[in-house]
Amino acid sequence: MEKDLTAEEYLQRILHNEVREDCPMRRTLELLSGKWRTHIIFELCKKPSCRFGELKKAVPHITNTMLTNTLRDLEGFGIVHREQFNEIPPRVEYSLTEKGKALLPAFFELAKWGEAYLEEEQEH
Repeated sequence: MEKDLTAEEYLQRILHNEVREDCPMRRTLELLSGKWRTHIIFELCKKPSCRFGELKKAVPHITNTMLTNTLRDLEGFGIVHREQFNEIPPRVEYSLTEKGKALLPAFFELAKWGEAYLEEEQEH
C-alpha cells in the first residue's frame, strides 16, 4: 500500500474491489485472527516481560496448550520474543518485539473507538 494513500482513498479501493491478495490489511487481520492473539498481545504490552503463569492468569479460560500454541505463533510472526533462562527451576519470559510494540498505536485507536461507541451501546 502506498504510504501517502489516505483513508478515504483506501476505502474507495475496498468499495471497488481493488484490494489485492497481498493486501496489508488482509495480512494483518490474518495475523491477529484467532480467539487469543490480540488478548495476549494486549497483556504483554502492559509489562516489559511476562512469565507463562502470569499470562495464564491474565487470559481467562485459555488452556495451557492453547497459550503455548498462540505464543509460538506470535513468536513465529516476530511479534513476541521468548527468552529462556537456564536456572533451576527453568524460567521463561515473553515480551513484545519492536514489531509487536509497533501494534500499540493500532490498539490505542481501537480503545478510542471502543470508548466512543461501546459506551453508547450500553446506554441503549
